[in-house]
Amino acid sequence: MVKCGRPAKGNELLSRDRLLDSALTLFLEHGYGNLNMETIARDARVSLRTIYSQFGGKAGLFGALIQRCSDQFVTGLSEKETPEQTLTGFAQSYLTRITQPDAVRIRAILIAESPHFPDLATGFYQQSAQRTLKYLAQFFATQQQKGHFIELEPRFLAEQFISALRGERLQQLQLGLAATPDEEEIKVWAQQATQLFLYGCITLRQANTAQQTNLK
Repeated sequence: MVKCGRPAKGNELLSRDRLLDSALTLFLEHGYGNLNMETIARDARVSLRTIYSQFGGKAGLFGALIQRCSDQFVTGLSEKETPEQTLTGFAQSYLTRITQPDAVRIRAILIAESPHFPDLATGFYQQSAQRTLKYLAQFFATQQQKGHFIELEPRFLAEQFISALRGERLQQLQLGLAATPDEEEIKVWAQQATQLFLYGCITLRQANTAQQTNLK
């Protein structure tokens, strides 16, 4: 086991990133259950105590990897653009990251090993889907106050938007039946899914307005 002193404050972030980079490579190579903490510590050149103090264990380390990925798109919802522009931008960022080979592989590892490691599944959901849905729901709630979206539960709108984005194509990627989309394909995918979602919201809003008018 390699012993490593506490890094200087200016190097803490770099040390954490190096640790996460090493862990990602090793998880992809060995899976979750077959990878021990000593191997991660040795590869990242840190002590076991450092890993446990920062992440609480292997499940926490895996969760931190997922959070680092989701950090890159949960900050992409702007209040300065139209809802369509904002959601399309989010969609492109989201799809770009979840369709990368490493992300697809990590998801496969999760699906295969979560029955044996319930904490793994819980951590993954909390740091990815649940976090993203919460962030989107806050956006929809704000936009509802401005009259841009129908009065449905914001969390439900967030779930439907994510479902529209992922679609059948993500499953094809997961099964190895489709190639990783390039930038232009992602752009078209994001635009079409977002427009379909927004069209449904607008149609429902118009239907609700018509119904309320008839009741008067």
